[in-house]
Amino acid sequence: MNIKPIGDRVVIRQIEAEEKTKSGIILTNAAKEKPPIFEVVVVGDGIQNDGSEVKMIVKPGDKVIANKHSGYPAKIDDEELYVIPQNQIMALIID
Repeated sequence: MNIKPIGDRVVIRQIEAEEKTKSGIILTNAAKEKPPIFEVVVVGDGIQNDGSEVKMIVKPGDKVIANKHSGYPAKIDDEELYVIPQNQIMALIID
């Protein structure tokens, strides 16, 4: 996949919903809702058009929480990705 976001933008992919609950109950497709958890695929360089710099906090492989409806959806190599500004990321998930 060849994609490089510009400025403070981040490319993310949604992580699939769990097949079963922590207690072991298997979920049907109707019961599964995609969580607002994403994996960071690639990040921009943080340099804005006016030359100012934004510190990029996230890095590829990070798991983050973002609004499901924010960003721009893009299908690349048959994969649904989203391009969002870093400031649309609400939280970083720390394992």
